[in-house]
Amino acid sequence: MSESTGYQPAAGRGVVGGYIRLMDTLSVAVAIVAGFLLSLGVLSVVHMVFVRYVMGESTIWQTEFTTFAITASMLLGTPYVLKTGGHVAVTVLPDALHGLPKRLMRISASLVGLAFCLALAYGCWYYFYEAYAFDWTTGTVWNPPLWPAILPVAVGASLLSLQYVAEILRVEL
Repeated sequence: MSESTGYQPAAGRGVVGGYIRLMDTLSVAVAIVAGFLLSLGVLSVVHMVFVRYVMGESTIWQTEFTTFAITASMLLGTPYVLKTGGHVAVTVLPDALHGLPKRLMRISASLVGLAFCLALAYGCWYYFYEAYAFDWTTGTVWNPPLWPAILPVAVGASLLSLQYVAEILRVEL
């Protein structure tokens, strides 16, 4: 039984169990990358403060880089948050239910979440394609290409969709 979600794996072995283990491992690995990006964002802020207030110079890239790094961190960390049950949820009704009604409610909620994440992933990958194909930039003083900032959004939404599939497969009816 998964401690975080309370779901029973649908199949401990075989393709379904392998998929669940793969997604759980991938979610942890990407969460480590997200933690690294968050650290880079924090270091960028420290650097920005040092350059501005200690050296008395203006900054060019730090604000945008910090926004990109922290946003990427947040979105790449979402599969891990779903896997561990760390998301904010109102659980009054699910906690009051037991057995099949509770499992059906969890599956229904996961299917709605999956549908949203699939739509988000589609839109993000399309947006990424446009930014890359048409050489979009941010239009700021630093003016970096926009596609590196969009890529983690698309990857995060895709991995979150795949983690939702793993959460659905965990539930035994």
